[in-house]
Order: sequence, then structure tokens, then C-alpha cells
Amino acid sequence: MHDLRLALRDSTKKLEDAENTANKLRTDYENQLRKKDEVISMKESIIKEKDAYINKLEQEISKYDPTYVASTGFDNEINTTSSPRTSLLDVPNKQQQQQQRIKRTAISAEPAQHKKSKDLRVVLQAFDKTDRTKEFLRDAILNNDFMKNLEMDQIMAIVDCMYPLEQKDGSLIIKEGDVGNLVYIMEEGTVEVSKHSKVLTIMGPGRVFGELAILYNCTRTASIKALSHCKLWAVDRLTFQAIMMRAGMQKQTEHLELLKNIKTFESVREDILSKIADAVDQVSYADGECIVRQGAKGDTFYIVAKGRVQITQAKSKWDTAVYVRHMERGDSFGETALQSEETRPFNVIADDPNGVTCLVLDRQSYREMIADELSRLKRVESVRYARKNTTFISGEDERDLKNLRLADIEIISTLGVGGFGRVELVNDTRNSKKYSLKQMKKQHIVAMKQQEHVMNERNIMMDTRSEFIVRLYKTFKDRKYLYMLLECCLGGELWTLLRNRGLFEESEVRFYCACVIEAFAYLHSKGIVYRDLKPENLLLDGKGYCKLVDFGFAKKVGLGRKTWTFCGTPEYVAPEIILNKGHDMAADCWSLGILIFELINGNPPFSGSDPMKTYNVILKGIDAIEFPRRVSKMASLLIKRLCRENPVERIGYQKGGISDIQKHKWFEGFSWECLKKQTLAAPYIPKVETDADTSNFDYFAEDDAPEPEDDLTGWDKEF
Repeated sequence: MHDLRLALRDSTKKLEDAENTANKLRTDYENQLRKKDEVISMKESIIKEKDAYINKLEQEISKYDPTYVASTGFDNEINTTSSPRTSLLDVPNKQQQQQQRIKRTAISAEPAQHKKSKDLRVVLQAFDKTDRTKEFLRDAILNNDFMKNLEMDQIMAIVDCMYPLEQKDGSLIIKEGDVGNLVYIMEEGTVEVSKHSKVLTIMGPGRVFGELAILYNCTRTASIKALSHCKLWAVDRLTFQAIMMRAGMQKQTEHLELLKNIKTFESVREDILSKIADAVDQVSYADGECIVRQGAKGDTFYIVAKGRVQITQAKSKWDTAVYVRHMERGDSFGETALQSEETRPFNVIADDPNGVTCLVLDRQSYREMIADELSRLKRVESVRYARKNTTFISGEDERDLKNLRLADIEIISTLGVGGFGRVELVNDTRNSKKYSLKQMKKQHIVAMKQQEHVMNERNIMMDTRSEFIVRLYKTFKDRKYLYMLLECCLGGELWTLLRNRGLFEESEVRFYCACVIEAFAYLHSKGIVYRDLKPENLLLDGKGYCKLVDFGFAKKVGLGRKTWTFCGTPEYVAPEIILNKGHDMAADCWSLGILIFELINGNPPFSGSDPMKTYNVILKGIDAIEFPRRVSKMASLLIKRLCRENPVERIGYQKGGISDIQKHKWFEGFSWECLKKQTLAAPYIPKVETDADTSNFDYFAEDDAPEPEDDLTGWDKEF
């Protein structure tokens, strides 16, 4: 029994020792795990800090180099792939240029025939939201690279019109390849972004996505799937464009109404007055704030647009200012400051509990906008001179063309292929004369809703007579196609020459851009905006002179009026087109600046991996671009004056018109008279052996596409 007790005691001791050992091992293991967790936590913290530091650096870099694309992140559902950073200081060599350069496709929204009145008839429906939700949506918009550029009243109108959507876990919010017309803001939930079935990123609340769809009709190039229950807010393209158009038109109408009642402007032409209406700044003042102080120097003129101001005056600097009178909406003060620097004779103080809003115009803007009679006469004389030196076809040729039938034309070769059809080199079998024939599929034009643009192109080109614009001689149509018989320029596209050369010397760029300027001078004098300038749309004739071609986006706007359709090539569109503020001939001045830059440098100043990124870079402005060393000081100054954010500040759009560009120092010594007479030697003479030599154009295979269906709707009756 004693032995049994000893054995039991010994077993118990061994068990306790084993348990103690196990506890020690467990403690050691837990300590090791704890230390590993601490190391992991520390490393995660370091990673987060480094991520934050990288994000901060990328934000700083983007301030100074808008061409920089962050290595991670997601701007919109269109494209989330990163692209290597390219410095504008690095000029690609010829081989790289040839590999990289591809023809760019122009983009156009649907140009409804009565778009303006249609958009103005849209009933804007507001949806109930809490103040907190409104603030959340406003902040999300202000954090979006594109939408933050809108005016605050436009942003709040968009917030009011956004409506709620609920999406279940796993549902597809946006499908790659679908046509979209909504922009979304996510309030709650998480979504996954994928392209070609590859996950690109995860997004949470506060993100805006799909914004390209509110600019124009386009297909989604990525999919967005809900990873949890999501609460979204959305607004459609029609509502967005109606808000933008109404805001722009309402502001200009109000400004014009106020300006017309001011004696200083009563004799100013309507088109100049419209420019002044765009040039004035709208400034708000709090109740009691001093707008103008007696004795101060001033160069600004004010019109009271809202509220009431009090005028006070002191007889001397030792006296107290006394009340003189009140001014209300439509009253103005500071007119003499527009002529010369004024010592303010009185105080002007905001005297309205709701605040005061004034239209403000400074002397420099006034001088740039108001044309004297001499400047106007010079412009008229310039237009007359251009017309006098234009070569017209003879009466015999006119009669010959009048009798020309489509059956008399035979195709020699293809010169180009576009979105709506092909351009062929053709022969008139009656006399062996050569022309270009633009052939467009009617069915495709209708499908893309471009009937108005096609009719604009026909009407404008048929009425155009300039040596710097390709001539349209005659049009034909049948059940399937529309045809435009055009002047034949066998020197090829300037785009092809740029592709082969990589870039041009400034003297060459000066010549080609001078040809464009002459074309713009002619078009703008007739109230026509071109809207699609790029090397692809410039043809060289046998003498090496540039001619403007492809008037698909051209429109007769008229002087002092605007148009609202989004159209153009992404790298070349002006900010006012992107922001849907309404645009006119000033948009052509912007694109001229882009052309000068691209021809000198080999690449345009603004570009991105997708259109939305390109637009966001454009909205950062030309001053954010670091110009390459090969761009001379005078060229960079001209480019920056052409690409001013505010259209009324652009050279070529001010009181001297296009002649201001011609007088710029970059063109010093250039013979405009010889250019007009076409006696100036071109920098490059294309090699054209015969009137059927197409060696300056790329090769295009024969069209093997099936014939389009007939279109008998009659929309082309006047074509």
C-alpha cells in the first residue's frame, strides 16, 4: 500500500512537471506570436506611412507636371491602368515617333437640331436630401479632378438633381462595353473595378465614377461590381448638360442686359458686347464691406448686379464721409477708370443684408475688347484682300462640273479611310481631270446622329472660297451614300510628314501655322468656328502649302453667339468645350496653340491614357506644362497667349482679331503678303510625279465590307 502511494505521488509529480513544461512552452509560443504580431503591425504601420508619403509626393508631382500618371489609384471607370511618366523635355527620336504616332479620332456629342431649345425645355427635378447628404455629395464632386472645375451654383444644381439608387451585393453597376449616360457618387458600400475580367481596384464611399458619360455618348471601358450593398446617387447626361447650358446662357443674358443699359457701351457692336459680357468678373461683397475707397487709385469699372450699395463722400481727408445716395441693380460707377487711372472720388459700401454682387471690368480687358474703327477697317480690308487673291474656277470649268454625273467618275485609288466612309482619288472620264471623292455611308451617319454635322460640312464648304481651304466642287447622293467632290491635294497629310520626320523646325512650323491662320481669318470673318484642327486635317498641295480639310465639326455660329455641342479631338479641345460653357471662334485660337506646340515638339502638350485623363490635364492649364528646351521663348509666349483658360484673354479673339497673331513677335519678318500671293517658298515640296500619284498617302486595302442598307428617310434632301 505504501509503495502504491509512492508510485501515485511520483506519477502526480511527473504530471505536474509535464503540465508546467507545457505551460512554459505555451507561454513561450504565445510570446513569439505576440512579438511576430508586433513586428507585422510595425511593418504595416511603416507601409501605411510610406504609402501616405508616396501619395503626398505624387500629389506634389502632379502640381508641377500634369502629364504625370500616378502608379496606383483610380480616376474613373474608363481606365485604371498606369502609364509610364513621360517628360516633355524628352523629345522622342524618329523611330519612336513612327511607332507611337497613330491617327486620332475626333469625338462628337449628338448635335440635336434644336439642342439649345431642347435642353432649355428639360424639367430639372430635385430630389429630397438631408443637409448632411448634400454636403457629402458636394465634397465628393469637389474632390473629383473633372467636376471640381464647375461653378459652385452648377455643382449645387447637380447635387439637387441627383437621385438615389440601391445596388445589391454582387450586382453589376456598370458593364464594360455598354453605352452609358450616368455619373455616380457612392455614399455607402464597396465596389470592384475590372477591365477584361482583370480586377483593377476597389473603391469605397465618396468616389465619383462614370463622368465621361455626361460629356458625350460613349461606351464603358470597364466594369464596376458591388461587393456589398451599395447606396449611390446618380445624374444623367441630359440633366447635366441642361444645367451647364442654362447656367452659361443665363449668366451671359444677365450680363448683356446690364451692359446694354450703360451709356459707355450703348454704341458698341453686339459681338463685342458679348465678349465683354464674358470678360466681366462677378464679385460678391458682404453687407458693410467697402467696395471702393475714396482717394484710392483704381482701374476697374463696376455694375451693380444684385443688392444695394451706399455712396458716401468726405470733403477733405480730415472730414467724416457723409451719405450721398444709394445705387441698385443696373447702376454703375468707376467709368472713367476704363480710360485712365482714376483717383476714386467717393466711397462705395455694400448696404444690403443679403450681400451685393457686382460685375467688374478692368481697364486692360476693356482695351483688349473694344475695337477702334481703324482696327475694324484693317480687318475688313484683310478679308477683302484674301478674297481678291483667291483663284476661282473658270466659267467653262463651272459648266463642265455642272454636267458631271456620278457615272462619269472612276476610282483610281484610296487616299484615306474615316469613320463614315472613304476618300478616293477619282478620274473624270470625260476629260481626265482628277478630284478627291469623299464617300459617306448614310446609314452610319444616321446611326451616329451626325446628320446636322454632315449638312453643316456641305453648306459651309460649298460657300467657301479660300486658297487655304480645300474646295468642294459638287455633291452627289444615292440610296446608300453621300458624295463630296473635292479639290485634290496629292502632297499628303501634314500628319504623315510629322510621323515620318518626328517634329519640325520652328521656321517650318511658322509656315504651316501661317496657312492655318489665313484659313481661320477667312472662316472667322464669316462667323464660322472650325473645331477640329490637328495635323490629320491639313493637306499639302503640290507647292507644299497647307490646306484645311474635313469640315465635319465646322459650324456657322455668327458673331457674338455661342454653340454648345461637345466635339473635337481630345488633345485639342478647349476648356470651355470640356466644361460645356458654350464656345465660339476662341476655341480655334486654343487649338492653334496646341498645333504649334505639337509640330515643334512632336507631341501635344496635353495627353493622357484615356480621354478623361486628357481633359483633366487640360483643365490644369497651359501654365502647368513645362515647355521643352527646343521651343523658343517667342513660340512659348505665343502658345501661352493662345491657350489662356479664359477665352476672351486669348490672342486672336481680342480687338485686333486674327491680325494680332500675325503681328506677334514669333512671326516677325514673315511675309504675309507673299504667303497670300503664294509666292513664298514652302519649307518642303512634296514629290508628285503625275496627277494620279498617291505615293504621299498610306496604302489602304480595298473596301470588302458589305454594302450598307438603303436610307430613304429624306434627311439629306438638301445635300
